Amino acid sequence: MNFLRGVMGGPSAGPQPSGADTIQKLCDRVASSTLLDDRRDAVRALKALSKKYRLEVGIQAMEHLVHVLQTDRSDSEIIGYALDTLYNVISNDLEEEEQDDSEEENSPKQGDDLGSQFTEIFIKQPENVTLLLTLVEEFDFHVRWPGVKLLTSLLKQQGPQVQQIILVSPMGVSRLMDLLADSREVIRNDGVLLLQQLTKSNAAIQKIVAFENAFERLLDIVTEEGNSDGGIVVEDCLLLLQNLLKNNNSNQNFFKEGSYIQRMKPWFEVGDDNCGWSAQKVTNLHLMLQLVRVLVSPTNPPGATTSCQKAMFHCGLLQQLCTILMATGVPADILTETINTVSEVIRGCQMNQDYFASVNAPSNPPRPAIVVLLMSMVNERQPFVLRCAVLYCFQCFLYKNHKGQGEIVSTLLPSTIDGSSVSAGQLLCGGLFSTDSLSNWCAAVALAHALQENAALKEQLLRVQLATSIGNPPVSLLQQCTNILSQGDKIDRRGSKVQTRVGLLMLLCTWLSNCSIAVTHFLHNPANVPFLTGQIAENLGEEEQLVQGLCALLLGISIYYNDNSLENYRKEKLKQLIEKRIGRENFVEKLGFISKHELYSRAAQKPQPGFSSPEQMMFDHEFTKLVKELEGVISKAIYKSSEEDKKEEEVKKTLEQHDNIVTHYKKVIREQDQELEELKQQISTLKSQNEQLQVTVTQQVSQIQQHKDQYNLLKVQLGKDTQHHNSHGDTLQVNGIQLEEVSKLREELEDWRNRHEQLQGQLKEKDAVIENLKSLQLEMGTEQSSQPSSSGGVEHSTELQKELELLRTQIQLQAAEISKLQTENQKLQAMNTAVDRVSGASGASKSSEKEGRLLQELGELQSQVKALSEEKASLQQQLDSSSSTVAILQDEKSKLQQEVAEAKKEQDDLLVLLADQDQKLSALRSKLKDLGMPVEDEDDIESGDQADEDEDGDEEEQD
Repeated sequence: MNFLRGVMGGPSAGPQPSGADTIQKLCDRVASSTLLDDRRDAVRALKALSKKYRLEVGIQAMEHLVHVLQTDRSDSEIIGYALDTLYNVISNDLEEEEQDDSEEENSPKQGDDLGSQFTEIFIKQPENVTLLLTLVEEFDFHVRWPGVKLLTSLLKQQGPQVQQIILVSPMGVSRLMDLLADSREVIRNDGVLLLQQLTKSNAAIQKIVAFENAFERLLDIVTEEGNSDGGIVVEDCLLLLQNLLKNNNSNQNFFKEGSYIQRMKPWFEVGDDNCGWSAQKVTNLHLMLQLVRVLVSPTNPPGATTSCQKAMFHCGLLQQLCTILMATGVPADILTETINTVSEVIRGCQMNQDYFASVNAPSNPPRPAIVVLLMSMVNERQPFVLRCAVLYCFQCFLYKNHKGQGEIVSTLLPSTIDGSSVSAGQLLCGGLFSTDSLSNWCAAVALAHALQENAALKEQLLRVQLATSIGNPPVSLLQQCTNILSQGDKIDRRGSKVQTRVGLLMLLCTWLSNCSIAVTHFLHNPANVPFLTGQIAENLGEEEQLVQGLCALLLGISIYYNDNSLENYRKEKLKQLIEKRIGRENFVEKLGFISKHELYSRAAQKPQPGFSSPEQMMFDHEFTKLVKELEGVISKAIYKSSEEDKKEEEVKKTLEQHDNIVTHYKKVIREQDQELEELKQQISTLKSQNEQLQVTVTQQVSQIQQHKDQYNLLKVQLGKDTQHHNSHGDTLQVNGIQLEEVSKLREELEDWRNRHEQLQGQLKEKDAVIENLKSLQLEMGTEQSSQPSSSGGVEHSTELQKELELLRTQIQLQAAEISKLQTENQKLQAMNTAVDRVSGASGASKSSEKEGRLLQELGELQSQVKALSEEKASLQQQLDSSSSTVAILQDEKSKLQQEVAEAKKEQDDLLVLLADQDQKLSALRSKLKDLGMPVEDEDDIESGDQADEDEDGDEEEQD
C-alpha cells in the first residue's frame, strides 16, 4: 500500500517517477503479486492512469489485464477494473470529450488510429473476444456493464472482424440478446447500442438477432418508453430495427408474418394539439417513418412490398399516416417525410391508391387530398423538399394505376370541367404555364406520369382545349406546349429557363411515344419540325446540349412512331431532312447527350426525386427508362433505307396481326381454361357428392341387410312360438305370410262358428242339461283347449302387423334413396351435356393433350352415369315389386284384421255364455245336493274326461 501511495501521489522525499515508470511498476505488481488485494489495487491504479497515459497503459498493461480477466474470474471488483482500463485504452469516445479547442485538427484522427490499433492487438487472439462474451453473461453490474461497453468499442473500431469472431463463437449472439431482458436500464440501453454495432452490414447476424425474438423485445421497449414521446432509448431501438430490416428480405418477411406491422400503428397516433414538438419527438417520429419506408421500399422484391402495403392498409396504418398528412401544426420535416412515406405505401398497390384518392382534407368545403398536395407543389413559396415530396407522392399515386390516370385526365376534358372548384387538371395546367420554372417542370412531369403506358389517355388528352386570351380561339394543349417551347427564351421566368424546356420536352416525348395519332397531331403544325431541326443543328453551350438531345429524341419519336398519314412528313422525308440539315452522325451524337449527362445517371438510380437544389431537377426516373428503351431503336431507324422501312412496316403489320391473333387465342384459351377449371371443380364436387352418396347407399344397404336378418330371426322365433302353440292343440305353422295360413285361419273360424251354434242349441235344451252333464263337460274342455289356438291367431296377427311396418319403413328408405340418385343422375347428365358443348366449342384451339384429358374425364363421367342409371333401374324394379307385394299384403292384412275382430267378438260372447252356464250348473248341483241326489265334483268330472280322451287317443294310434 505504501507503494501505491507513492504512485497515486503524496509527499515524497526523492524525485517523482515518470508516468511510464509508474505504469511499468504497476504492471510488474499485477504480474508478480500473490495477494489478490495487491493486484486489485494495482489494476485500479492502472485504470486511473489509463485516460491520461492511454498509449503507455495500452502498450505495457494490455497483456497483464487480459491475464487478470482469465485468472481472477472469482473477484468481480478486479475484473471490473480491468475491463474499465481496457475500455479507456481502446475507446475513442473519452478522448473526443476531453479534447481542447487549442489542439490540432489531426489529433482526433490520431486517436482513432490508436484505438483501432489497440483493438487489432486485442482481437488478434479470438479467445479474448470469447472471454468477453463469457464475462458479459455475469449478472454482477460491475462486470457486465464494463464488458458491454468494451465489446461495443471493439465493434466500433474493427466491426467486421469482431462480428466474424462473435458469429463463429457458440451461442455468441444469443448471449448478447439476453442484455435486452436485463432489468437494469443502463445495461439494457447499452445492450441496444452494442447490438446496433453488431448488426451493421452483416445479414447473417441480423437474421440470428431477429430470430432471437429481437422484434418483440425492441417493440416492447419502445412501448414502455412512450412511443414517439420517448427519449433517446426509443431512438436507439428504432436505429437497431432499421439495421435489422433494411435490405434484409428474410427479416422483413419475418417482421410481417409476426404481425409486428400492426404494432407500429400506435406510433403515429398524434393528438389534435400538435404544438410544442420536442426535438427528440421529431427525431423519433422521423425514424419511425423511415422504418415504414424500409418495409415498402421500391427496391424490395415486389411481392414482399405488396404484402406489406396490404398489411398496412388492413391494420389502419395508412389511414393514420393520412391523418398526420392532413393535420395542422405538424413540423415541416415531419410533414415532408410523411408525404414520402405515404407515397411508397400506396405505390403500385391499387387498394391503397383507391383509398388515398378518397381522402379529403379537413377544409370547408372538403377538398381531395391530391388537390391540396398539388396546390403545394405548384406554389413557389413552399419549401423545395416539400414540393419534391408532393411530386413523388403524385407519381406513386399514378404508378400502375390506370383508374387514377383516367380520373386526372378526365378533369381536363371539356365535358367534365367543373368551374365551382379547383381540380387536379386545372392545377397542373396552371403550373405548366406559370412563370416559375420549377412549377413548369413539376407539372410537366406529373402530367407525363398521368399518360405513362396508357395510349388511350394520350389520345383523350388531344381533345383538351385551352383559352389563351380573350377574343382568341382556343388552342389544344399540345399546341400550347409547343408554342411555349418555341418561345422559351422570350418569356421572363423565375429560375432556369432550361428547366422549363426540359420539362416540356419530356412531356411531349412521353405523350408522342407509342401513339401514332399524337405524332400526327404534332407534325400537323408546320412550325414544329423546323423548330426541332433548328435547335439540333445549332452549336449551343453546354447547358443547351441537354435541350438539343431532347429535341433529337422528340424528332426521332416522330419518325419511329410515324404512320405516314401526312404526305409532307413521311418517314423517308423526315430522314432526308435530317440528312440535309443536321447529318445522321451529328443527330445520333446529339441524341447521346441525354444518357451521358450526370443528372440523367442520378435520376436513373431510384424513383424518388433526390435533388439537393432546384437547378438539379432535370430528369425524371420513369423518363430515363423511356430514353433507354428508345435511344437504340431511333438510332437504327435513322440509318434505315426506305426499302428497309417498308419491310419493317410489313414485318410490323405481320407481327401486329400475329400478336392480335395470339392475343385473341390467349384470351380464348384463358377463358376456356377458366371454364375448364370451373368444370373440374364442379366435377370434383360431383365426385365427392357421388362418393358421399355411395357411402350413404352402402350404409343403407347394410342397414337393410341388418333389418332383413332381424326379420328372418323374428320369423324363426315366430315359427318356434307357433310350434309351441301347436303342441297344445292346433297344428298352425308360421313360416311367413302365405295364403295357406289364411285358409287355415278361415277353417278355424268356421269351426268356431259351428261350435258356437252347437253351444246355442245346447243352451236351449235346459231340461237335458242335467242328463247330458258329462257330454257338456267334454265340450267345455274342448272349448277350453281351443282357447290357446285363438290366442295364437291373435299373436300371429300382431306379428304380421310388425312385419308390414318393417316393410313399409324399408320401402320408404328405398324410395328416398332412389329420388336422391335420380336427382344426382339429372345433374350428371346436365354436366355431361355442358362439357360436350364446351369441348365442341374449344376443340379447334385446344391442344391434343387437353382434349385427351377432357375426353377421358367425359368417358369416366359417362360410365358413372351409365352405372348410376343401371342401379336406378334395378332399384326401380325392386320398388315396383315391393309396392305390389305391399298392396297384396295390405289387402290380406285388412281382411285378417276384420276376421280376427269378428272372431274376438264371438269369443267374448262365448265366454259370457260359458260364465252363465257355469253359474247355472253350480246352481243345479246345489239343488241336486239339497234333494239328496249324488253329484260328482267338477274336478272328478274333469279328470274323468281327461282319462276318456287319453283312451280315445290310444285307440286312434292303434288304428
